[in-house]
Amino acid sequence: MRRPRWGRSVTFFGTSGANTESPPASEPEETAADQPAATRRRGRTQQQRTAQPPDSRSVVVCGSDRTMLRVVTELVTSGEQVTAVVNPASRHFERIGELGAQVIGVRVVSESVLRRSGIDRDEDKPSTARALVLLDADDVHNVHTALTARDMDPDLKIVVQMVNPRLGGQLHNLLGDCVVISGPSLAAPAFVADALEDDELTWLDLGGRRLVAGPAELIRPPHLTVLADTTSSATPVLLPTDRSDPAGDIVLGTGLRSVWRTKDVRRAGWVMAMRDVLDRRVRVIVAVMAGLVLAGTALTHWIAHVEWLRALYLAAGAVTSAGIEDNIFSNATPWAKVAAVLVQLTGIVLMALLTAVIVDSLIGARLSRVIGGVRGRPRNHVVVCGLGTVGARVLEILAERGMAVVGVEQDDDAPGVQTAHRLRIPVIIGDSSNEETLRSAGVQRCESVLAITDGDITNLESAMVVRDLNPDARITMRMFDHDLAQRVERQLGLGHSRSVSMLVAPAIAAAVANRRSQATVPAGRRVLLLTEVTVERDSVAVGKRLGELDEAGGLRVLARQEGTDWDWTPVFAEALQPGARIAVAGTRSGLARLLLATRAPHRSEPSGRMDP
Repeated sequence: MRRPRWGRSVTFFGTSGANTESPPASEPEETAADQPAATRRRGRTQQQRTAQPPDSRSVVVCGSDRTMLRVVTELVTSGEQVTAVVNPASRHFERIGELGAQVIGVRVVSESVLRRSGIDRDEDKPSTARALVLLDADDVHNVHTALTARDMDPDLKIVVQMVNPRLGGQLHNLLGDCVVISGPSLAAPAFVADALEDDELTWLDLGGRRLVAGPAELIRPPHLTVLADTTSSATPVLLPTDRSDPAGDIVLGTGLRSVWRTKDVRRAGWVMAMRDVLDRRVRVIVAVMAGLVLAGTALTHWIAHVEWLRALYLAAGAVTSAGIEDNIFSNATPWAKVAAVLVQLTGIVLMALLTAVIVDSLIGARLSRVIGGVRGRPRNHVVVCGLGTVGARVLEILAERGMAVVGVEQDDDAPGVQTAHRLRIPVIIGDSSNEETLRSAGVQRCESVLAITDGDITNLESAMVVRDLNPDARITMRMFDHDLAQRVERQLGLGHSRSVSMLVAPAIAAAVANRRSQATVPAGRRVLLLTEVTVERDSVAVGKRLGELDEAGGLRVLARQEGTDWDWTPVFAEALQPGARIAVAGTRSGLARLLLATRAPHRSEPSGRMDP
């Protein structure tokens, strides 16, 4: 069946290097040295507020978790009229109402609820709401609600937060014009950068692809383009035209090189698992049985006058309940017969105990801890506490970087546990705030710790235990409460803290307001901006060839959108049409000139004049 034409589809995955600022045309060229240290590090810049969009209709936000509170706060602060559809059982229900949003308390989002919230388009007038934001933790619920809303209003802008990036990447085939934001994809690079004190890589989404910018030796070939040459002189050459040797270049690519983890942490494996299965209980039972076998062997040899090997066989059979030859003791004294029966009964009891202990060790919860545990005494590794959706993505990036990693998770069914098994990363199943659990992960010898569970208190307790065990470890906590995070950093000195919801909320607000997504890539003391630009009707760029937009050292066109797909090998001789969208990399001055060329001329009304 042919898909309805709902407009151009845009898929946006938030990343650590992205922002939504639009520099004015008169802004001077900025160097990396002019930026604050926190801004220069990892290519992050602050978000710039823009004026309220011309379309002042309301924005409907559905959800109940922490991200919902942050998104509503961001939208209300931006001047949007927000209608929040919240589960009344949410602990953020009253707080969302206090922010100034219109709150609809329902447990299930249905078509009637969406209509009440403002998605009420009919043939004569558009919907009261211009955008729908879906923040449910269940991807299936988000997709169901999005499809329902699309049937109600084909022109409605839909912004969806998805946990599954693969499903999110295909969502535009179902919804048409939509924006998909992945919280784990956005937050994970920030946590990894904190753990490694890394300022070399910038993750971004551009032209429908998830990209990374950084040194050529870290980026997986083939490289999409060379952003800067840092070897030619003290000042890097931005956007060089010809580079045959990638050494020393800053390039743009689709992923990281596969690095052999030479200092990998060894998993415990089955050998260590069997050692733990044969614990003290098993060893005591086996020792008692061995003592009975030796005693029975001696008694059988001396009483029945049987040779030693046959006596050992008979005693072992009696103790292990394998049976006993009655004719051997038929002529023995009564006390010898009683002793043989007692030995056999004791053996039956011991065998039952041994079987129970081994089965308990094999099928109990401790087996997950043992098989995924740590072997040896790892050093200079990264400990990741909390293997949810964010932790799973953190493991993948750390593995790509070749870092030695140990995971800690209380739930052995968490998404990150399966990811760790796939990447052969050892996992400790246990409470990350427990000292013994952290000792098992080797935090006293680790390089950094990421406490990224869903609980602020658990992360705080884990950080305090780690600080006691390893004062030199770099600690990064995931904390939702912004005030608590600031006080912890300032008064306790437990390292950095980050909030996934605070990283996601600005990206969602930018998508709702149609603000341009922009990423900053540092190159020595200079910076490059990577973004997408739309050619507006009646602008200077209409009718020009695509290649005419390139400026040596100032601007480079990377890709062009054709329909719903992006072409990363565009034909530069083709003329630009109104509405065309291009992905570019450029300096601030080069991007400012491009914005002037692609924007429609402003027609101001003639000003009145007062007569004296």
